[in-house]
Amino acid sequence: MLNYEISGKGKETLILLHGFMENLTIWDDMVPSLSKDFQLVKVDLPGFGKSKPTAEIQTMESMAEDVKTLVEHLDLEKFHLVGHSMGGYISLAFAEKYPDFLKSFTLFFSTYFEDDAEKKKIREKSLRVIKENYQAYAAAGIPNLFGPEARKLKKDKIELAKQIAYSADIEGVLACTKGMILRPDRKSVLENFDGKILLLAGRFDNAVNATKTIAELPERDNIKAYLLDCGHNGHWEKPSICTEIINTELLNEI
Repeated sequence: MLNYEISGKGKETLILLHGFMENLTIWDDMVPSLSKDFQLVKVDLPGFGKSKPTAEIQTMESMAEDVKTLVEHLDLEKFHLVGHSMGGYISLAFAEKYPDFLKSFTLFFSTYFEDDAEKKKIREKSLRVIKENYQAYAAAGIPNLFGPEARKLKKDKIELAKQIAYSADIEGVLACTKGMILRPDRKSVLENFDGKILLLAGRFDNAVNATKTIAELPERDNIKAYLLDCGHNGHWEKPSICTEIINTELLNEI
């Protein structure tokens, strides 16, 4: 069973899935506002926080199954799902297989595209670096995930992101890296899902091609996208704006 924390007393349930090298604490700046109208379920994905790795290769599909097990344990029938980065990939896998559970899903600085050939090669090469010196790998990469303004003004958040990353289980980091290499394109999920789909993207995101992700969204009335002036970590760079968008969009009917 995945580790989780529940807060808030809203009638609507919102499940929050963190990204790669993160844990459930990344949402802390957004929790006070979100918990006013939602029951929040923050989740530690396998290998992060207090959740143990579950396989040598943790695919997006297998982690979606882990989320499904938790959902059944909590006896949830209809809820909203928000996933940051890798958490968004898992949200897409969940929406593909279990759409009837979802009122909405949000790609939070994430994308529905698979990795291109170059990105897959980068991930494959990173496996060796992670094994040899994971802390150096995390320390070098994390600052680049923040936008230029945040790199100057939010050094405390960059340090926090590093400390969270250092606490991860290296086997889980490796397993998720392998799983992300294997993930398929899931644009079809956006074309077929009937509930609300929300996308938040960063203009200066070095991990996700925000411009392409928004430009190639299916033209459907149930999809709404926002492009913010930040990098990959909207939960730390623009928490108030992100919270306002989620509250407004998910609590309003399509």
